[in-house]
Amino acid sequence: MLHKNKILLIVSGGIAAYKSLELVRLLKSNGFQIFPVMTASANNFVTPLSLSVLAGEKVLEKLYDLDSEMNFGHLELSRNSDLV
Repeated sequence: MLHKNKILLIVSGGIAAYKSLELVRLLKSNGFQIFPVMTASANNFVTPLSLSVLAGEKVLEKLYDLDSEMNFGHLELSRNSDLV
């Protein structure tokens, strides 16, 4: 098992996006913490609600969200993650 347990999962708009739900489920069952990010196109394949429920974290859909950017949220994504 990897010693790094915080994963930044970026889901983009491709047909394989639906596999991200299974990937999150498997990673969570193995003790990983998942921080999900979705592109606008990913919404055509999976819903933010589904990804959020499985990950147990809020899905970030906008990189420069005003609330997050007051604390430089886009920088914290990479600083708080072990793997992308």
